[in-house]
Amino acid sequence: MLKRNRKLIRWILVLLGLALSGYAAWTYATGWAPSRNSYPVQGIVANASNGQPKWSELAATGVDFAYITAVEGARGRDPQFETNLAAVQEAGIRFGALHHYDLCRSASEQATMFITSVPRNDRALPPAVQMDFAEGCKSRPNRALILAELATFLNQIEAHSGTPAILLLTPDFEEEYQVSKSIDRNIWLEGNGISPDYSARPWVMWTANSHRRVSGIDGAVRWVVVRK
Repeated sequence: MLKRNRKLIRWILVLLGLALSGYAAWTYATGWAPSRNSYPVQGIVANASNGQPKWSELAATGVDFAYITAVEGARGRDPQFETNLAAVQEAGIRFGALHHYDLCRSASEQATMFITSVPRNDRALPPAVQMDFAEGCKSRPNRALILAELATFLNQIEAHSGTPAILLLTPDFEEEYQVSKSIDRNIWLEGNGISPDYSARPWVMWTANSHRRVSGIDGAVRWVVVRK
């Protein structure tokens, strides 16, 4: 009986150790951000899934800028966009609008939705356009069509915003279409914990941690840094 109890205790201690190690790893992963010495300017991407952020709290805890999702692919306008846009400005955080591009919708249709959703504001950061293979859209047009449609979309939203857009290119999308080789815009890349190098030109923004959790906002956020 004593031997059995000792074996049980050992197993309990092992399981407890594994649980504590897992929690420590999760805490580190969700709290990590690159050094401010290397990347002084850091911010977030927010959308309706993040609830109603406490923007004044975020401003006080190191969020230098925020990209607010305006249009979310086939789902249309982000229901939290207008509220987030007003609140982020009131908090004094630099802001920009993000459009999640949808391969299953025409460029002009998407541009119209962006223009009617995002008011022109000379204080805004350049609009960001996320290019990826979104759930629910199985369309895979050829590269020439993608580049032509994207050029149409960019021309229309940039005429509205008054500034060139920045392209957020996910690894699989860039591998398939090599957008950075043909569209001359600033590039935003992704890579959790690892500085990315999968585009044809150097990035200016990097999603360093897409699972970060910070006080003042619900759920995980994409934590983004700017190259000096």
